[in-house]
Amino acid sequence: MRFLHKGKASSHKESTGRAKDMTKGNPTGLIFSFALPLILGNLGQQLYMITDTMIVGQGVGLKALASLGATDWIYWLVLWPVQFLTQGFAVLITQNIGEGNEKNIKKSIAMSALLCLAVGALVSVLFPLLAKPLLGLLKTPADIFDGAYSYVTVMYAGTLIVMAYNMASAVLRAFGDGKTPLLGMIIAAVLNIGLDLLLVMEFRWGITGAAAATIFSQLAAFLYCLFMIGKIPAVNMKREDWKLDVSVAKQLLKLGTPLALSHVAIVIGGIILQFVINGFGSLFIAAFTATNKLYGLLESTAISFGFATATYMGQNWGAGNLERIRMGMRSAMKLAAVFSVSISLLMLAFGKNLLLLFISSANEDAPRVLELAYQYLVIMSVTLMILYILHVYRSAIQGMGNTIVPMIAGIMECVGRISVALLLTRVMGEYGLFFAESAAWLGSAACVTPAYYFMVRGRALAGGKEERAVKTCTCPR
Repeated sequence: MRFLHKGKASSHKESTGRAKDMTKGNPTGLIFSFALPLILGNLGQQLYMITDTMIVGQGVGLKALASLGATDWIYWLVLWPVQFLTQGFAVLITQNIGEGNEKNIKKSIAMSALLCLAVGALVSVLFPLLAKPLLGLLKTPADIFDGAYSYVTVMYAGTLIVMAYNMASAVLRAFGDGKTPLLGMIIAAVLNIGLDLLLVMEFRWGITGAAAATIFSQLAAFLYCLFMIGKIPAVNMKREDWKLDVSVAKQLLKLGTPLALSHVAIVIGGIILQFVINGFGSLFIAAFTATNKLYGLLESTAISFGFATATYMGQNWGAGNLERIRMGMRSAMKLAAVFSVSISLLMLAFGKNLLLLFISSANEDAPRVLELAYQYLVIMSVTLMILYILHVYRSAIQGMGNTIVPMIAGIMECVGRISVALLLTRVMGEYGLFFAESAAWLGSAACVTPAYYFMVRGRALAGGKEERAVKTCTCPR
């Protein structure tokens, strides 16, 4: 895999500094070394989101904590489609890198940036106007409505910034660079904590200050990632690269739109779940909020292995290395099993102590909130391996260029979440809601797992470049 820059040939790895060529070398080592900084970066992101929640929960109170929780799903209605739209765009970039086509790399990056600018600007203007109707649709309790509205309006207004950061990170990951997004997230985490303490605790802006701190921190992370992208010779853009190419834009949208829609379906299921949760009052919402913040820690490693798997699969699918794809899946699943079991055991042992970080003991309802939150955490911890299987197989399929199956999987996840929220609560009451996430993971994983093997088998039977790669591959096992 080689790129030409300033008249000289240079290897992909040399030209990008921190990047990784995943078409060569031991798959386990490549996936782990790529995933590790992503894990640390995602943990950093989760920790500064947890810091928001801790400062609000301890410094402002349980009502404010419930206000944050009441906005989760309606904010994810924007955040998740935005994140996965950029992941879909990155599939084409990654495959062009695997093919070694510098012209197509530049064009796909430029068209991705233009599409992100258009979508991000539209959402940043439109969704603040929809915040109040959405909260009303969910029957958000009156005692937390104003706080929830203030928080989510600021978060919606910052969508363009969030989308810009996600696109910049996706470009870097496509080149196999997981370290720069990590450093960007470290910058954001430190800045976010400082701004939280200043805006929430010192200036007394409440949860509005927490939202503003998050958006400004994401801006800092984006600017750093953008600066580092500018150092990649293969992304030395010229004016003609920015000329609108409708065919490339359509190809990007064909890859990104199904992923975005899959997460719209997932969020619709979550919104219905939130509607049911709201019916049990602000204390139950507070308990769910506390556990869902730890859920970010549970999932962050799975997301990281998913990103690593998608990049690995994308580069090798583009290069036609089918045998390395099979090897990579075995490696990714082994790593996912080790990490998911380890995290489950840690949460079962120390989860209650972690939940106390969000729940002020000064409140008389704290013991009840803690009891509910820990019961929910135990169920998610026991079933965590299902979530890791889902992320690895779904990301593998995305990396290989199929985003339709993940969209179907998103619909399955939506159906599972809604079914449990509406049916199991009739039998078990509020405790039935604790099984909604696990049921959603199981339905989605049942869709993507066999689909991966059908794709690999189909390409093997098709022969051609992939078949030749199988015969000649001498990669370490």
